[in-house]
Amino acid sequence: MKGDDVRKLIDEANQRERKDYQKMNIEELSAELRGAMEFERVIFEKIEDMGKTGTEQDLLNYAKIVIKNTTGREISEIQEIYLKKIDNEYLSS
Repeated sequence: MKGDDVRKLIDEANQRERKDYQKMNIEELSAELRGAMEFERVIFEKIEDMGKTGTEQDLLNYAKIVIKNTTGREISEIQEIYLKKIDNEYLSS
């Protein structure tokens, strides 16, 4: 059962809706970035709680790595687009 719970967390991170960040304005990107970071924080809290209930540590470490990679890619993508838009809108003028 505990392995299934970890799998559900990994699936939740992998099935997170991808959006077309290129079409968003700076304010929307900022909100998306905060949302992605909050999502990552909540998932890691759930993993920590599972550790307290006796879920196998190796399984939790695996979940942390997978989720960190998944959310990290999303956060990096948003940051890159966000910074380009800021540069184009505010610094290039």
